[in-house]
Amino acid sequence: MNKMEYWNLIEQSKSYKEEQVEWLTEELSKKSIDEIVDFEFIFESYMKESYQSHLWGAAYLIMGGCSDDSFDYFRGWLISQGQEVYEKTLKEPDFLANYITDENLGDEGVPEYEDFLNVGFDAYTLKKDGDPEDWDEDLYDEMLELLSQKGLVDNTEIEFDWEDEDDLEEMFPNLWERFGEDPLG
Repeated sequence: MNKMEYWNLIEQSKSYKEEQVEWLTEELSKKSIDEIVDFEFIFESYMKESYQSHLWGAAYLIMGGCSDDSFDYFRGWLISQGQEVYEKTLKEPDFLANYITDENLGDEGVPEYEDFLNVGFDAYTLKKDGDPEDWDEDLYDEMLELLSQKGLVDNTEIEFDWEDEDDLEEMFPNLWERFGEDPLG
């Protein structure tokens, strides 16, 4: 699977709204093990690429705070929105001030999608074991090894380029106008 095929799958999955993860997991599980691992590798590379101080600041502003886990879920949500939104947001996070609506937010009314982080592993488990509901440490380790062989590495530490809300207001005037006094979180 290449990046174009990856984004095509994401785009197709968006039409399933609340069932996006289920549809994507099912479709992905019909592919070969190599393609599933490629999907997860591409996903992880986008998670790594989006692990940026600037983006974390935008998420913090939108939700009125943003922990490590919350930032992961935010980036999962961002990727689930498709290539165009993902790329525009990386270039200019302030874009989200006009993009975010009730229709594209998660169930909790915030831009987070925790379940999206598990699509690759769940598809891998479904393909190998038939039941993605049961956690299998051996399958998880097996997939991590395959990803490692492809060159997956952990995130590096972020050096934040913002310290407080005054910095965020200056960096993201549109996000500040929309969420500064009334965050979603």
